[in-house]
Amino acid sequence: MSSERESMAFDVVIVGAGPAGLAAAIRLKQRNPETSVVVLEKGAEVGAHILSGAVIDPVGLDTLLPEWREDPDHPLKTAVAEDRFYYLGPSGGVRLPNAFMPPLMNNHGNYIASLGNVCRWLAEKAEALEVEIYPGFAAAELLTDDKGTVYGVATGDMGVGRDGEPNDAYTPGMELHGKYVLLAEGVRGSLSKQAIARYGLDEGVEPQKYGLGLKELWEVKPENHHPGRVEHAFGWPLDNGTGGGSFLYHLEDNQVAVGFVVHLNYKNPHLSPFEEFQRFKTHPMVSPTFEGGRRLAYGARAISEGGWQSVPKLVFPGGALLGCSAGFVNVPRIKGSHNAVLSGIQAADAVGDALAEGRAGDTLDAYEDGWRSSAIGRDLEPVRNVKPLWSKHGTRLGVMLGGLDMWTSSKLGFSFMGTLPHGKADHEATVQEYAAKPISYPKPDGKLTFDRLSSVFLSNTNHEEDQPVHLHVIDGRLQRTSELGQFDGPSQRYCPAGVYEWVEDGDGDQRFQINAQNCVHCKTCDIKDPNQNIVWQVPEGGGGPNYPNM
Repeated sequence: MSSERESMAFDVVIVGAGPAGLAAAIRLKQRNPETSVVVLEKGAEVGAHILSGAVIDPVGLDTLLPEWREDPDHPLKTAVAEDRFYYLGPSGGVRLPNAFMPPLMNNHGNYIASLGNVCRWLAEKAEALEVEIYPGFAAAELLTDDKGTVYGVATGDMGVGRDGEPNDAYTPGMELHGKYVLLAEGVRGSLSKQAIARYGLDEGVEPQKYGLGLKELWEVKPENHHPGRVEHAFGWPLDNGTGGGSFLYHLEDNQVAVGFVVHLNYKNPHLSPFEEFQRFKTHPMVSPTFEGGRRLAYGARAISEGGWQSVPKLVFPGGALLGCSAGFVNVPRIKGSHNAVLSGIQAADAVGDALAEGRAGDTLDAYEDGWRSSAIGRDLEPVRNVKPLWSKHGTRLGVMLGGLDMWTSSKLGFSFMGTLPHGKADHEATVQEYAAKPISYPKPDGKLTFDRLSSVFLSNTNHEEDQPVHLHVIDGRLQRTSELGQFDGPSQRYCPAGVYEWVEDGDGDQRFQINAQNCVHCKTCDIKDPNQNIVWQVPEGGGGPNYPNM
């Protein structure tokens, strides 16, 4: 296999065509049209791998494209008309008065939309400014010089067989060199993970926390559709010690997005987030919405939940972290795209100033120094204790204490609790099999509830079959003795796509089977494996889900 790779040089290389990466590209071109910018996207097209609720706070778009509302093609068609909050029990629920909710939870002025379609629209804006966007190219390697400065990225080789040898379609990866490299890969990005480890960016901050978000898009009967309605709930089917929540967002065209989030610091290795999601839809306050409806799409994605105290240092020699790669999600608001856009703008301004001064390859200190006092910091700081309180005190008391803390932070400008720590990482929270209660889940009915494989089919997930498995098990023996022997194989339950199985061999033994073809790139395995023994790596470019309108 040839190691020779072609290279291309740009002023700025951006990894990831999500809201953060595209915002950075647009801002750079707004500042100086002569700046050469390339955006790499591992999905087959822009938006293919984008998954979010989403209720979008337009503050980022208002800053980036102040006249966006005048564009007849903009994708934010449904303004929020109604907010509802519920606490659910097994057979009923209580609607919480909106007046009791902290002001920052109000969605007035926000929009229900497909974030994937927002990114497709932003890509058109970027390309109109002559940003080069390369979909189907997965950035697999950070390029560094002998001083440790990042000067570019390399895409993965194409046409490599499962045995690691090149086949007839082999094409070596390409190097893209830049004066600065911006990593906007989303949650648990593979290059971001490498940069954080290599440069110690997470030293002195709390562990990042995560949730797994699962989403379906439905077309419902007109009488069950309420355009602009936003419903959030917590409680059943999760027990009080397991954090999470749900949403129903009524978009245009009789479409409803239904989602379920399970915080990945759950303890029980028998718990299946996918099955809990299916169970949620059977609740008597939820199921009527979908009666006579049709499921259109399915997907899953990890969510960063650490917030203010878990944001790593954002800059390293030659580059920076943006958006969800940095962990800018506001957990109680269930929003992150607005902060992703704002971070893209702030990083681009730091890069633009550096280029104007003739600099390259240094640390963008202005970006690092400015975010906490910016709109991003003002959004994250008042909610910083919600996640720790929820984790420590359980759902009922934790939500009440978190709400009280948000009220005092909003009204008084400070918290009586200070800044609470998160404690241990999510993978450390799982207890061994003997200490947990088994959970029995009902069989799907194929109308309201479904199995994993039929769900993955709706995600349009596909990978070239003859390619190396992109899910790397570090120690196979440890997987057998610990993941299976001590934890009863939680990978076959936490994965929302049926990637992992423990199957019996002919001799009665069990082997770990990886169905990499099913992977929807949610990154849950990389986060939740109790031994951190599974590493998610980028597959061949263009592989993975192809989400429509998600």
